Amino acid sequence: MAIKLVVGGSTLNMISAYVPQVGLDEGIKKRFWEEVDGLVRGIPLTEKLFIGGDFNGHIGVTSGGYDNIHDGFGLGVRNGGGTSLLDCAKAFDLVIANSYFPKREEHLVTF
Repeated sequence: MAIKLVVGGSTLNMISAYVPQVGLDEGIKKRFWEEVDGLVRGIPLTEKLFIGGDFNGHIGVTSGGYDNIHDGFGLGVRNGGGTSLLDCAKAFDLVIANSYFPKREEHLVTF
């Protein structure tokens, strides 16, 4: 889902995304990321972008090559879903905001 809001002199694009569940066909997941890619590419650089949702992945504790995207406050070991999320953020010069501040252990994973 995507919505565009004009607030004051700024245009905000808000995207709510939910990656297909773990265990589903990789082709379905690939199509999801292609749709996100097309959606984000359609937003002018002069507009602000916020993406939230459930990306069904773990970005891990360390930034591991994603230093400008991941600030080290993740959980466990990175998995394929986490890598996909980090690659998308890197491609569009975004950050994983939730990795920029510490959280209590019980708040690291949501269901």
